[in-house]
Amino acid sequence: MPPTVAVVGGGISGLAACYYLARGPRPPKVLLLEASARLGGWLQSTRTADGAVFEHGPRGIRPAGVVGTDTLHMVSELGLEGDVLPVPGDHPASRNRFLYTGGALHKLPSSLGGLLRPVPPFSRALLWSGVRDLLAPAGTQPDESVHAFVHRRFGQEVADIAVDSLCRGVFAGDCRVLSIRSCFPALFEAERRRRSVLLGLALGSGKERGAESGLSQRARAERWSQWSLRGGMESLAQALVAFLHPRGVELRCHAPLRRLHRHPDGRWKLTLADGTVMADHVVSALPAAALAEVLPAETEPLAQELRHIPAVSVAVVNLQYEGVVLPVTGFGHLVPSSEDASLLGIVYDSVAFPQHDGTGAASVRLTVMLGGAWFGQSFGDPVAVAPALLLQRAQVAVREQLGLEPAPTRSIVKVHQSASTASWQSSGCPSASSGPPTPASPSTTASPVPKQLSGSCWGSCAEPQCPCVPSWHTATPWQ
Repeated sequence: MPPTVAVVGGGISGLAACYYLARGPRPPKVLLLEASARLGGWLQSTRTADGAVFEHGPRGIRPAGVVGTDTLHMVSELGLEGDVLPVPGDHPASRNRFLYTGGALHKLPSSLGGLLRPVPPFSRALLWSGVRDLLAPAGTQPDESVHAFVHRRFGQEVADIAVDSLCRGVFAGDCRVLSIRSCFPALFEAERRRRSVLLGLALGSGKERGAESGLSQRARAERWSQWSLRGGMESLAQALVAFLHPRGVELRCHAPLRRLHRHPDGRWKLTLADGTVMADHVVSALPAAALAEVLPAETEPLAQELRHIPAVSVAVVNLQYEGVVLPVTGFGHLVPSSEDASLLGIVYDSVAFPQHDGTGAASVRLTVMLGGAWFGQSFGDPVAVAPALLLQRAQVAVREQLGLEPAPTRSIVKVHQSASTASWQSSGCPSASSGPPTPASPSTTASPVPKQLSGSCWGSCAEPQCPCVPSWHTATPWQ
């Protein structure tokens, strides 16, 4: 009789864990437990009658790296290859990204020429930041904040403006408390290998690419910066559900985990609201705080680490306008915390994925990201905040920063509460891997818990480097 594996948490990480378990040569019996009424977690799309798609979580996924390659292989196996919407390297959404600072939009350099001369908002050519990295000594600390790392290697301006904005976009977090080792492991490892981040990235690590497929080969040939799906990113979760059902995976919604208990024989007893389940192994894809509350008493050191992983909330405001033209064309723009702490950035959805605009009148779709680590000071309690307040703030931002005066013809407001980020003093960080579950970190290995951690409490960034995950892990609007 095959062993039983319980996967706790039905977001993209939990579904992906089930996928890899179910497709093995001798698959175990797999049970997925999800507390809410739906599967997919942060992958949440609204499709209107005229075919418009509004993403409330990630709107695209980057194909780079092992995880990106594995994800494209999974997409192929799920039969979604014909639904992939790529953004090639020469597309304006790949080449043009902006910062809003000093009351104006500034295009980030995307060519060598832009690095050789001063480009606002930077006071000197970014080439000198690269020279600084090549000459700076390697760090000696086991970890540090993203801001401290970048300040040390590339200078204060890059840290205060560019990286501050980047971390607000990717993690909805403050780069002064985010872990460089957890959130940007490639940069951390590059410095460790070659002393210089730029040299380490240029020379590479020699790591494998992952499971190749026709899609991943096409993505490299066409230099995709990201991709989405015709039906929206939630269709990835729906395809995983359709794949798992006929393979005997039991998918339970409305099944919150109350407590984990390990029997003397090594099996696990999972206490649910309506009974108990026995399993030989447990894969957790729960948020850090939720996992901490269900662990057995003997794992209190691990529970304490999980509780110390900070969490932030993000408001995602989808807007659609008719009869307007954007002043610039690109992926979108980010806003550094020194300019406006409440506004993380605005994504120009119609530029990257015009296929999601629908069949109605010509329109422009935007997504405004609000709050993050600054949610409380800007809007108060995320549970009690009025959607009208968030909508008003988003419309003001669009009017002031993009010059779009009319009222939107459509608007949707979602608040993602307690999406994870990581301080550099803690062990975890936002994580949602669609690849095979990775080995536990040293902290979990030292704990007497033979279980797998996945999802939004451990590892690296959410979904495979998605450019808009409410950290979310699952990632916010940039990468």
